[in-house]
Amino acid sequence: MMNLKIYGIGLTLLCLGQGLSAQERALTNTSSSPFAVQKAVDMGDVTWTKGFWADRTATCYQHMVPNLWEVYTRADISHAYRNFEIAAGLEQGEHKGPSFHDGDFYKTLEAVCALYAQTKDKKLLQMIDQVIPVIAKAQRADGYIYTKATIDQRNAGTNIEFQDRLSFESYNIGHLMTAGCIHYRVTGQRDLLDIAIKAADYLYGFYKKSNPTLARNAICPSHYMGTVELYRTTKEPKYLELAKHLVDIKGEIADGTDDNQDRIPFREQNKAMGHAVRASYLYAGVADLCAELQDTTLSNRLFNIWNDVVQHKMYITGGLGALYDGTSPDGTSYDPTEVQKIHQAFGRDYQLPNLTAHNETCANIGNMLWNWRMTNLTGDAKYMDVLELALYNSVLSGISLDGDKFLYTNPLSFSNALPFQQRWSKKRVPYIALSNCCPPNVVRTIAEVANYAYGLSENTVWVNLYGGNVLKTNIHGKAIKIKQQSNYPWDGDATFIVEEVPRDYRLKFRIPGWASTAEIKKNNQPIAFKMEKGYAIIAEPIKKGDQFSLHLPMEVEFMEANPLVEETRNQLAVKRGPVVYCLEQADLADKQDLFALKIKTAERFEPVHDAVLGQDLVFLEGKAYTDDAGEWNSLYRKLPKDEKKAVSVRLIPYFAWGNREHGDMSVWLPVR
Repeated sequence: MMNLKIYGIGLTLLCLGQGLSAQERALTNTSSSPFAVQKAVDMGDVTWTKGFWADRTATCYQHMVPNLWEVYTRADISHAYRNFEIAAGLEQGEHKGPSFHDGDFYKTLEAVCALYAQTKDKKLLQMIDQVIPVIAKAQRADGYIYTKATIDQRNAGTNIEFQDRLSFESYNIGHLMTAGCIHYRVTGQRDLLDIAIKAADYLYGFYKKSNPTLARNAICPSHYMGTVELYRTTKEPKYLELAKHLVDIKGEIADGTDDNQDRIPFREQNKAMGHAVRASYLYAGVADLCAELQDTTLSNRLFNIWNDVVQHKMYITGGLGALYDGTSPDGTSYDPTEVQKIHQAFGRDYQLPNLTAHNETCANIGNMLWNWRMTNLTGDAKYMDVLELALYNSVLSGISLDGDKFLYTNPLSFSNALPFQQRWSKKRVPYIALSNCCPPNVVRTIAEVANYAYGLSENTVWVNLYGGNVLKTNIHGKAIKIKQQSNYPWDGDATFIVEEVPRDYRLKFRIPGWASTAEIKKNNQPIAFKMEKGYAIIAEPIKKGDQFSLHLPMEVEFMEANPLVEETRNQLAVKRGPVVYCLEQADLADKQDLFALKIKTAERFEPVHDAVLGQDLVFLEGKAYTDDAGEWNSLYRKLPKDEKKAVSVRLIPYFAWGNREHGDMSVWLPVR
């Protein structure tokens, strides 16, 4: 790991860890949220033991976080930490890199905290302890913290404080608030939290006196989530007041656009629109607010927008944001006849291209963040189904199996023959020079997956995700310990051993929407169960020593899209459990044209285990068919009449494509 300079700055650690109550270390601390049906468990109370997520977490600990730390603390690669040093007056120079670099570094700190919660490796804390004093010194006395503004004002006398419509000041502070809350919950130390509190207090005062036009500065509004999280951590009502104010003024400007979801007030929105990262962060923040304040004018908007996304605008991989560049065909609030460009945008209903799909990794993570909060708010498993879909497919595809290369966009098809290049590489790279926001986002997500596995409510343990792990937590001072054994997502069996549980507690198992049936046994005897909102409810209380086994039949399924999605008409995608598959050139003979292959719907594909870069994967082996019509040399040609020739193919999980050699790939395959 990178050794940082130690500056002569006093570091005071105010340890209040002993005073943290149960669940106060949660990723999303809904323990006292009055309108959350399901409560999050403590960060660190779930540890992966064996299987898929144990392997991914080990890679995160051994490679992802050390690599990310080096990237952000080496000024010759990224200027993120160096910007803090310059703003703190400890180094000389100019601000370099995007204006959201501060937020990238805060996300990195969050990933380190999440790993520490699981590993208790003090070296991780030492890394954080070295940088927090520098961040503190980069903060103004009034709480304002934005390295670009501080450096530019010092070097050129330019005041850019909230002057730029595309400023990421609030976005950066949002990630600071989240990182500060998690650092405090995990360590009991207040130093980063106090920096976040000062920044939040600045925002509170700023928005108190500002006009609604400043809502336009709320791009990628991570601070909507951040302010609610700070309220949950400190119990200070003004942060909840700030969160509500931020939503209230959304859309109250004269020239709002779909790009920033402010053409019309949020309480009048029913469709997903604009920049997909900004949108998903907005929806997640509003869901957080709904868990604290019962307001159907907000929650009903979320339900309508969610339905719009899953019915019209979401890829089969859970990806969001179909278009590199779209337009705002409904105009702007200032001039309804004006059509404006929207970057990284939702398309129109059913507009889901594959070769040119954008699906920024951050938007796919935003989809997870939103659906996790909807799960907590409603207790409905359909939201967890979407979280799982995005997690296993369009989120994990954003990082290489060995953990040090990244994708900004996640297309559903790639062809070397495409006669143009788009702005973002379709090959994973170590550092995304134009915008490296996705790498720390995906790494912190992998570091925090354990926190999505279970939920708690009065007298109930909710099982949300499957995999080998141990849940060891307590609620209201009562101990809970459950061991889960599972090789999910490669098979659908999971066993639960109850080691500690309060009296009269029950279990709820999420039955994924893809599962046609489910079987549950208690102490090796089949039991009946009632389904409620996608969860199987075990009627009788559980007790110490009970063992439950869940079986979900994991069949290979052929999926088709609504025929209004014209780019996938007469094509199929292959899915097994939560995992979407694709065909990749690396599994074909050198000269075999991937795009000439077709699949029979009666074809059988068999699961086969194999490893890529040390990661155990399940491939699907079967047959495809080709007419051997030769290479294309025109825009159109006659359909060949020759008999189709069978070709052996092997499908790879979509998230793992491009980890061997970089070549043609497609999720959707023509039907023979």
